[in-house]
Amino acid sequence: MRLIRLAATLIILSLCSIEIFAAQTPTAKAADPYSGMQWREVGPYRGGRAASITGVSSNPMLYYFGATGGGMWKTVDAGGSWSNISDGFFGGSIGAVAVAQSDPNVIYVGTGEGTIRGNMSQGDGIWKSSDAGRSWTFAGLPDSRTIPRIVIDPTDSETAYAAVLGDVFAASDARGIYKTTDGAKTWRRVLFVNDRAGADDLSMDPSNPRILYASSWRVQRGPNFLN
Repeated sequence: MRLIRLAATLIILSLCSIEIFAAQTPTAKAADPYSGMQWREVGPYRGGRAASITGVSSNPMLYYFGATGGGMWKTVDAGGSWSNISDGFFGGSIGAVAVAQSDPNVIYVGTGEGTIRGNMSQGDGIWKSSDAGRSWTFAGLPDSRTIPRIVIDPTDSETAYAAVLGDVFAASDARGIYKTTDGAKTWRRVLFVNDRAGADDLSMDPSNPRILYASSWRVQRGPNFLN
């Protein structure tokens, strides 16, 4: 009987050892789906640094980017070639660009880069295109100076939000988050911190456009300082 009990105990210990060993054995690492991808420069080579880039979910070959000092650019062949689409309408530094998911022909552009640095330049508000960048109309917020982000309601191209950092060289009452529900005919400020802290970033919950997250930044640029 003692031998039977001893044998049973050894079997149980062996099984426990197998389970422990299996638990400690590392599982096979999943293959990296991006391991075969490589970076390539896609230009344009005179566009200047880029602070705002977006694509169109329904067309993987179509992208837009705003250059800081070079206006708005567009590619329809995934970066094989680029064309400037803002010449003759507006220019300068671009801080934000957004394409409406519900209507990819609708584009909102905010001028004035949000990447604060020594040789930055400010903008003159928002511009809008309803024909994929072939023509543009001024769309308000002329005192915004710096617009780092624009988001559009995915179900309604007439509803959009703009994050306004404001005048980075002085106090500005124009700072905050602005909302339009009529395609940029009018804007209403929906968030204001103070005249020194502007809206620096803005994100919308992709599953619920009523939920937004915004960040503010108290920053000032001077001739020889950055606070």
